[in-house]
Formats: sequence, C-alpha cells, structure tokens
Amino acid sequence: MKDSRHQAILSIIRESDVRTQEELASALRERGFEVTQATVSRDVRELGVVKVASKDGGYRYAVPPTPLPPDALGRVQKTFHDYVRDVTFSGNLLVIKTQPGSAMVVAAALDALNLEGVAGTIAGDDAVLVVAKDGRPSPADGAATELYERFLEWRREP
Repeated sequence: MKDSRHQAILSIIRESDVRTQEELASALRERGFEVTQATVSRDVRELGVVKVASKDGGYRYAVPPTPLPPDALGRVQKTFHDYVRDVTFSGNLLVIKTQPGSAMVVAAALDALNLEGVAGTIAGDDAVLVVAKDGRPSPADGAATELYERFLEWRREP
C-alpha cells in the first residue's frame, strides 16, 4: 500500500502544480487513498520531495532531480539532530552552526542530497555556509526560507 501511495504521490506531483500537503492529500483521496495530513507529511519527507519556484512566483512540490542515495535523507536528519546547534539566514545565505569539528560532516550530508535550491556549501570547523540559488532580495520570498524551515525540521527530528 505504501509503495503504491508513494508512486501515486510522484505521479500527482509530475502531472500538476501541487502547492500544499492538503492539496496533495485531496488528490490522493480522489485516487482512492485514505490518508491523513501526518501520512502525507511523512511520505513527502521519505520521498525527498522538494518545493521549487513555480512559473507564477509561488512554490510547488517537485520530484527530486536525481535519485537519493539509500537513506541519504535519514542520514542528514540524524546529522542535523546530532551536530547542528543553530541555523540562521540572510537573503540567499544560510549559516548552520555546528558542534566544533563537525561542519564537514553536515556539509557532506547536505551535498549528498543534491537539494534543488542549493547552489553550494562551504564548511569550516564549526559552521557551514549554504548558498541558495534564489537571490531574491526578500528572504521571505526566496528558496532560503524553504531551506531554513527544512533545516530546522531536520534539527528537531532524529
């Protein structure tokens, strides 16, 4: 059941502009899947689904551009939970403060995901600089906001 639901999610996302988990849940219900918001949220996370800019200036869900290495998402979540102390951003730059000596581990875990909105990472000893591709002047409107929210979520979840 889970595999067929995952395939349906990927199909829905490829076929239409899905902007919210509620829209995705509704589309799944139309295809006969009984889902809750929590199930959809977990599925989105497990599939590595990302949000990308849509043509009208908003954001929509998209399938990751390349397949994720086995358990790459789980590794990055555990890495964030274990090593990340703080995440901040300004414009299209995010700074991830880590435990001393662990910035390279965090940057490598991020790089393994090939996140759509990330132009690159630079690691020092206790900080990682993440450059978001979206250079909009307001951080509330750009990819950095999406990345920031995702990083905070990973930090909370082991």
